[in-house]
Amino acid sequence: MTRLTHSEEETQAVARELAATLNAGDVVLLSGALGAGKTAFVRGLAVGLGVDPDEVSSPTFTLVHEYRSGRLTLYHADLYRLEKAATDDLGLEEMGATDGVLAIEWPDRLTHALPGAVTVDLEITGETTRRITVGG
Repeated sequence: MTRLTHSEEETQAVARELAATLNAGDVVLLSGALGAGKTAFVRGLAVGLGVDPDEVSSPTFTLVHEYRSGRLTLYHADLYRLEKAATDDLGLEEMGATDGVLAIEWPDRLTHALPGAVTVDLEITGETTRRITVGG
């Protein structure tokens, strides 16, 4: 599925739709340039899972944030500041396996594939316009 959005709110709406299809153990891999809207997309996932989107911020310095107030826990990881080898010891595969959804920004830093993950590519096509491609 590919959608063109013209605002952060529209980007979040695409994520809310995706969140409605997610189950415990699902992984969402978010790719795109800096400023493409990855964290905005995670805010939309949060809304779709019943989490207050105002709680969601980029976990760039803490690596992983947990949001437990929704129908599923949302685990939000940002690997931007890590080297590939450093991701091996994070234990990301275990996060969300039984009680939540794991959203990973910058999945190109992972040293191995996560089979069955949903991929989301956010491409900047204008000042506020994004092309969002969701695959699985």
